[in-house]
Amino acid sequence: MSLYNYVWTQNGIIAKDSLFYPFEERGLQFGDGIYEVIRIYQGNYDLLEAHIDRLYRSAEAIRLQVPFNKETLIASLQKLAEKNAVETDAKLYLQITRGSAPREHTFPNVPSNLYAYIEQSARPAAQLQQGVRTILTEDIRWDLCYIKSLNLLPNILAKQTAKEKGAYEAIFHKNGQVTEGSSSNVFIVKDNVLYTHPAAQNILHGCVRNRVLNLAAESALEIQETTFSTQQLLAADEVFITSTTSEVMPVIEVDGNCIRNGKPGVITRKLQLAYEKVSEIQETAFI
Repeated sequence: MSLYNYVWTQNGIIAKDSLFYPFEERGLQFGDGIYEVIRIYQGNYDLLEAHIDRLYRSAEAIRLQVPFNKETLIASLQKLAEKNAVETDAKLYLQITRGSAPREHTFPNVPSNLYAYIEQSARPAAQLQQGVRTILTEDIRWDLCYIKSLNLLPNILAKQTAKEKGAYEAIFHKNGQVTEGSSSNVFIVKDNVLYTHPAAQNILHGCVRNRVLNLAAESALEIQETTFSTQQLLAADEVFITSTTSEVMPVIEVDGNCIRNGKPGVITRKLQLAYEKVSEIQETAFI
């Protein structure tokens, strides 16, 4: 992926090669920070305000001071896209940490560190058309996954295991109950009812997840925000995952078990098309 030339920091927009932090940086040493990944379609941010609202919720949860108010933050991200002359599909990464200070576990009285950058990121068109394979893995993460924190080691290990097994995503389960994916939310369809884990503390409250639920409600689809088991997952009529970069991604296999007929389902296709329409992005030619 190609990184655009300019990044934004608490000190303004600078060239990417000029971005440096001291070695005693709490994001590096403690994972003491939060982040967001925001989709850009043809130069335009998607779900920008929803992501920024979640950023502030994460900051409040870990008692982290965001160095700008919401309006200034959004305006600065818009200026960053304009400075980089972004016109294609891309994604923005935004991170805030508790700052740079001598290494102590307690909070230092120093300014937060912030940076944001944009890189080109094409839509996963082939996977959106054909569907993807996934694996199951035990959810060993902490209980506050609704906070989008930098502490992602269990997610990284799960994603790497999925890659090594030729899969796109790892789906977490705890005591036999599905929670979410390593970087996604999980949905199943059974008898024309849509199921997904409720927005509790142990999952990320995905921005795309919320949009999909709204789209499903608008289409008069019955929705159940409730837990479901790995057995129910494997017996589902349809399975799909959602995330900023995966959009509405059909799942055709879990742990080597084919989901229904191994093809994306009718309801998944319907939600994919609705998502593309509301996001104002070019439709995928589904086959």
